[in-house]
Amino acid sequence: MPPGTLEASRMKSRGIAFPLVVALALVGCGQKENADSGVVPVVPPDSVASDQGSDAADPVASSNGAAADPDPAPDPTPAENPAASASEEKPSGPRITFETSEGSFVLELDPVNAPISTKNFLGYVNDGFYDGTIFHRVIDDFMIQGGGFELIDGKGSQKVTKAPIVNEAMNGLKNDRGTISMARTSDPDSATSQFFINVVDNPGLDPKTEANPAGFSPDGYAVFGRVVEGMEVIDTIRKTETGIKRMMARAPGGDLRESPMTDVPLRNAVIKKASVSSSP
Repeated sequence: MPPGTLEASRMKSRGIAFPLVVALALVGCGQKENADSGVVPVVPPDSVASDQGSDAADPVASSNGAAADPDPAPDPTPAENPAASASEEKPSGPRITFETSEGSFVLELDPVNAPISTKNFLGYVNDGFYDGTIFHRVIDDFMIQGGGFELIDGKGSQKVTKAPIVNEAMNGLKNDRGTISMARTSDPDSATSQFFINVVDNPGLDPKTEANPAGFSPDGYAVFGRVVEGMEVIDTIRKTETGIKRMMARAPGGDLRESPMTDVPLRNAVIKKASVSSSP
């Protein structure tokens, strides 16, 4: 997914493809489209959608599809982040600890339903790729995106990545609050290192089907894990003041070009270190 929040049309004219997290998703979430982002009202950020320099995150609104229990008593105080309750259970997949400038959080990956995305993400973690990178696209009530830009001389600069992977969005996992997904460009199989964490249920980012007409695309964005500890850190980052910043993004040829990007935190939210903390 393109890591920037720049106008898709403007970036394209400059020969730069940024991963987007769909502006459409923003519309689906009832958000106002950022005029400066130039993102189609249906695609949010490459920060979620694309993996290069634009924002691409598909906000998917999750519907409670659980079968109703005939007699259960309604829970008057549902947990804000149900996934967090699993943090004390035995991990079903590898757990990754992210130490950031805003605090630490832990992810649990899903190698069963998303083997390709999990292997890809673990490869970047083990290589130390995410250390020193920033969350370069943040949209409250949508998602936070990172994994593509490092700080060089105080300015975000897009890193060189490995080859893109196959989109696993049809694995049945939903872009619910607290889940992590791969950012990509408009090409479904273009995700590399960039990822986004949903801060609300984003059904618009799930594949569009008869069961999910809210999806903005039949391809969707691949969920491959969830936050099991530290969701309050994610919520702190989502509330960060954002604006337009000039970032160094990579053109198709690999050269860096300075371009303005929107929805960039005005105070850097830095990933100090990402490491495997446990495995099944």
